[in-house]
Amino acid sequence: MCGINGILYFQSQKKVDESILTKMRDSLEHRGPDDKGLFIENNIGLGHRRLSVLDVSKAGQQPFLSDDGRYIMVYNGEIYNFKDFYPELRSNGFTIKTTSDTEVLLKLFELYGSKMFHRLNGMFAFVIWDKKERKLTAVRDRMGVKPLYYSSFNESFYFASEQKALFTAGVPLKMAQEGLEEYIFNRFVAGENTLYENIKKVLPGYVMTIHESGKITNEKWWDLKSEIQNQSIIQNPETWFRETFDDSVKLRMISDVPVGVLLSGGLDSSSILASLNHQNYKTVQTFNVGFKEKEHNESHLAKKMAEKFDFGFHTMKLEDNNLFDKLIDSTYFQDEPIMHLSEPHILALSQLAKPSVKVLLSGEGADELMGGYFRYKALKYPSLLHSIGAIGNMDYFTSKPRYEKLARYSQIRDHDDLVLFNGSNIYPKDIAKSFGITNPPRNEYRNKILEEAKSLYPKNLRRQALYFDQHTYLCSLLDRNDRCTMGASIECREPFLDQRLIIGIGSLEDKWLFTGKKWKYVLKSAMSDRLPKEILNFKKVGLSVPWGDYLIKSPGFIDELESFSKSDLFKIPYFEHINAKKLVENLRKGDIKMTPYLMPLFMMHIWLKTYTTKF
Repeated sequence: MCGINGILYFQSQKKVDESILTKMRDSLEHRGPDDKGLFIENNIGLGHRRLSVLDVSKAGQQPFLSDDGRYIMVYNGEIYNFKDFYPELRSNGFTIKTTSDTEVLLKLFELYGSKMFHRLNGMFAFVIWDKKERKLTAVRDRMGVKPLYYSSFNESFYFASEQKALFTAGVPLKMAQEGLEEYIFNRFVAGENTLYENIKKVLPGYVMTIHESGKITNEKWWDLKSEIQNQSIIQNPETWFRETFDDSVKLRMISDVPVGVLLSGGLDSSSILASLNHQNYKTVQTFNVGFKEKEHNESHLAKKMAEKFDFGFHTMKLEDNNLFDKLIDSTYFQDEPIMHLSEPHILALSQLAKPSVKVLLSGEGADELMGGYFRYKALKYPSLLHSIGAIGNMDYFTSKPRYEKLARYSQIRDHDDLVLFNGSNIYPKDIAKSFGITNPPRNEYRNKILEEAKSLYPKNLRRQALYFDQHTYLCSLLDRNDRCTMGASIECREPFLDQRLIIGIGSLEDKWLFTGKKWKYVLKSAMSDRLPKEILNFKKVGLSVPWGDYLIKSPGFIDELESFSKSDLFKIPYFEHINAKKLVENLRKGDIKMTPYLMPLFMMHIWLKTYTTKF
């Protein structure tokens, strides 16, 4: 697990400045504190920071050169099935000199080029320079577990694992208007665009080719829709899921350093723990964040699970000034205003885990694959949802936050918009009323994914929402996990995101997802004899954080809330009609309904104040 960066000047006579390349690389030191390397040859430069997980010797050092010197690669990720290729590579005349997946990846590329991508089981972002054809090949894994950003700017191509490295190289830090709109309406920027002008993402499942001439091409090498359509019928979903999941967990335990588990106490992370126990793994350490507020706390369940399997258990609470400090830190690592609001907690938890492990397993992805969010339930009966819209001002709907949100959501009439805004906390009518912003973003990428979802699951809003989230919301969660864990120099792996599970679950009938009160039926069914009933039936909490209370009761936040009401943020034309003082006053009076309106603005204020001043 690493940080990668590079520069290609389209003017072949221009030479890469070693000091700029080094500053880019070392801005990513948290991603790879164990080793560092550079490759510079005239107008091309590659940089690498290494977190040693497989083959911790110098043999795995990067940039990694092919035996004949033609190819140079920088790579961030893990190929879990890399040893499966040993016989094939040897039969084709290659000598395996290391125990690193890096060497296997480059040799496979030498042998097959882009035709080998679909055979990889792993998470990866890598860039290869071809000296002969004078071109870069940039590749990202199927689901976007590992990040890769780029900027084509001033007749140059820059790339890096994080945006901060691009800013360090001189790419201007400037907000994009459309990115700003997506952040407000949809919580994050989806697809290849980012919050910034001149900076884009390589899309998950895509390969980019950047020629020295300046020509850039994009090609999709993995398509989930067609994979689901071509999946053969799974005869026994329960058995298939259990066996495939166990194998996925086993693959993600491949490591030359200790591996632990992020354990919330919920169904997903507990299933990982149960699989490890079933496969006789020992001395596993688990890490949990707790809350003093009972309705947000699952620590007792996490502790019970760890003790049941005789695994180590470590827990912590993050409050007051410590929480505020971690908020500032996580904003820096995230490179954008935080939006899931659990980033400080995952960063702190990763820092707690760092002395014990170098790799953490996470339950991320299970909800988006199998329907684990309460918000999906609203899509079961759209006509009932519209009825709620007519009576949504009744006390029953206004007194409880979850139902108050449902009442606001029910005001959306268009079925496409029900999917598009399902993951939002505030909706177009709310934003128009409270912020004076009336024009939603164009959402070109989101609309494209929605059309794919509709063609794959016609007239099935729940399945459309799952497919939609797998290409949008889940990508933002994976980015959060990567930034927060790598901020503590720890690698995060997600067993639920093995491509066999993603494709197979996508092909199952609805009943295997939406049966029972809590849904995720295939997972609960497969784990029924491994997990206690209190885990299988416990009300989902997730990593929810009582931010409304923190803002008005915690010392650091009280002062910052006052600063927020006078923030430079509200001098930006897009936000000029927002009455920040009124939002703050209402929150202080105890109106918790203000929290979802205030939080994205507050987090953007923190970003504007603490992040943008660093470049």
